[in-house]
Amino acid sequence: MQLLLLAVGQRLPAWADEATADFAKRFPPDLPFTLKTVKAEPRTTGKTAAQMMALEAERLIAATPKGARRVVLDERGDRLTSVQLAQRLEGWKLDGRDVVMYMGGPDGLDPALRQSADERLRLSDLTLPHAMARVLLVEGLYRAWSITAGHPYHRE
Repeated sequence: MQLLLLAVGQRLPAWADEATADFAKRFPPDLPFTLKTVKAEPRTTGKTAAQMMALEAERLIAATPKGARRVVLDERGDRLTSVQLAQRLEGWKLDGRDVVMYMGGPDGLDPALRQSADERLRLSDLTLPHAMARVLLVEGLYRAWSITAGHPYHRE
């Protein structure tokens, strides 16, 4: 199984790229984490937000491996603790499929993509900048893996 983050938007501050890369390299070989970005639709074309999200969703779907579990990051998704995310990660591993997590662009994710996902997760009740959300996600996934691997967890 692999964890794949498909994110809309390519330019982030260097600190976010460095933090994401740092956590990504900590994952074990049997659970690699990969980040792939897709181009955001230009906001200067006169298209509606719905049209832009639909075009971005097409790019995300095209980059999704066949048969993967599809998880959207959404403010209305499941709220999980680190331990609960670790339990979810264990379930994903037992399922055996790759896990793709979708992170939307400035307008969010296309409603049809959100509806067709296997799961919806939320990172916070706060609205987060894209760069911060990306770092929080990869850190949260790494922490979940470390809990499943039996590493000491300061909350227990």
